Amino acid sequence: MAILEAANDVMAGQPPAAVMPEVARRAGVSQATLYRHFSNRYALISALVAHQVQRLEALAAALTDHPETFRPLLRAVLHAQVAMRPLVRLTQHLDPATRDRYHQRVIAALSAPLRQAQTHGYVRGDITPDDLALLFLMVQGVTEATDDASAAYTAAERSIELALDGVFRPET
Repeated sequence: MAILEAANDVMAGQPPAAVMPEVARRAGVSQATLYRHFSNRYALISALVAHQVQRLEALAAALTDHPETFRPLLRAVLHAQVAMRPLVRLTQHLDPATRDRYHQRVIAALSAPLRQAQTHGYVRGDITPDDLALLFLMVQGVTEATDDASAAYTAAERSIELALDGVFRPET
């Protein structure tokens, strides 16, 4: 678990060109130990994405009976997508079946909380899980529009708020 936490920290910042040595250093393990667990950086990336998806699944399941929390949950997921921009970029190098499997798990994790939020009037009734997938793509497009991490973050923050305002019913 220390390796995945270290990898998470590395990916949340500006990862160095040599990701594996930095992850090993931060995890307090040798590179040999790291490579015994993960044969290459894409194996590590896949494991890190799986870890993040598991955390989301657990959180979403815990919040299913609290429809008022769907907006903060979705905002947190979108903010994590922006904060983990280097990881998201690297996932493009995973095989398509693996990427699709993670994508489907994220959408599935958010589907029940989405339905509950709709049932209780927090979310527009015409929003579908596919719309959530589109929302992730839109935010990704904004973050990829520039190599300037600060500008990307600012633009992504604004796009997230605009998009959420389109998904959720106005508070009265």
